[in-house]
Amino acid sequence: MRIALFTETFLPKVDGIVTRLRHTVDHLQRLGDEVLIFSPDGGLTEYKGARIYGVSGFPLPLYPELKMSLPRPAIGYELSNFKPDLVHIVNPAVLGLAGLFYSKSLNIPLIASYHTHLPEYLHHYGLGMLEGVLWELLKAGHNQAAINLCTSTAMLHALSEHGIERVNLWQRGVDTETFQPHLASLAMRNRLSQGHPEAPLLLYVGRLSAEKEIDRIKPILDAIPNARLALVGDGPNRQALEKHFANTPTHFVGYLGGQELASAFASADAFVFPSRTETLGLVLLEAMAAGCPVVAARSGGIPDIVEDGVNGFLFDPNDDGGAIVATRYLLSQTEERETLRRNARQEAERWSWAAATKQLQQYYQRVAARQPLSSVA
Repeated sequence: MRIALFTETFLPKVDGIVTRLRHTVDHLQRLGDEVLIFSPDGGLTEYKGARIYGVSGFPLPLYPELKMSLPRPAIGYELSNFKPDLVHIVNPAVLGLAGLFYSKSLNIPLIASYHTHLPEYLHHYGLGMLEGVLWELLKAGHNQAAINLCTSTAMLHALSEHGIERVNLWQRGVDTETFQPHLASLAMRNRLSQGHPEAPLLLYVGRLSAEKEIDRIKPILDAIPNARLALVGDGPNRQALEKHFANTPTHFVGYLGGQELASAFASADAFVFPSRTETLGLVLLEAMAAGCPVVAARSGGIPDIVEDGVNGFLFDPNDDGGAIVATRYLLSQTEERETLRRNARQEAERWSWAAATKQLQQYYQRVAARQPLSSVA
């Protein structure tokens, strides 16, 4: 099958969406499909055998890491030459509109997927008054697709409640070969804790951006004597967070990847994730695959992954006190923490990228054959 994939973000950017797309493209190509990627120009022309058509753009004012790439006629020429069996739009926003337009004008079956809970993000950038307008725009775009895939049951219900039709679940996936508990190391723990490996070590991995609500980890850090915090990643909110966490034992590590990132997860005592806007929380699965116990907000797609008291702890997203209690308890119970580590790894082992991609292929085949699909929400 020939698949034209439109995405508003791809390599060299690092985030959960890019991680899912990297593994999906890799497995599709391995399975004999041919993928053409349309994305903001990042200097790459190929990934795992898939050609990348980079579209020039400009940085978003509120989020310079993201580029806004505008549709242009050359995209239509590329699509016509490629002759795809279907078009898949990831988070249709700007560049994705080109995929939507040309899929209709060239009569190519269309599939869309929802990965970023943009209406919720607006509130973290002082634009909450636009939420209703954004839902209407999302509905207008997504309802052009034969199927709309979501990565958690919470997002299935959210989209359905706002009038988006034909929603179905695209199951989670995680790289259990890269992220493993045995990669815990004293050297990495020493690095993350800045020379205090004996101290309780809290970890956050992900974008340093307002919607991730990383500032809400500070009360947890303050409440636990001698605890250290390592923030792995980078983003537009870094300077503000450096001020917020000034005079605390917090280490801004920057980006880590591959085995270094896997070792960071495995070497920490707790992975703290306060975000209330997650459609899935892929980074949680990576932490769990590495055997790192999770303390996370009971919100969005997170309860699909974390079973409270079994493979991690959930707290009321509006109660900082609940996060403190859960983290304190986790750190104080050595034997129970080891049980959580084992259970977290077992949960992650259920979700391979190969299985997630085969499920996606089944959706592709039905859409390409123009078989009717109904919502599962």
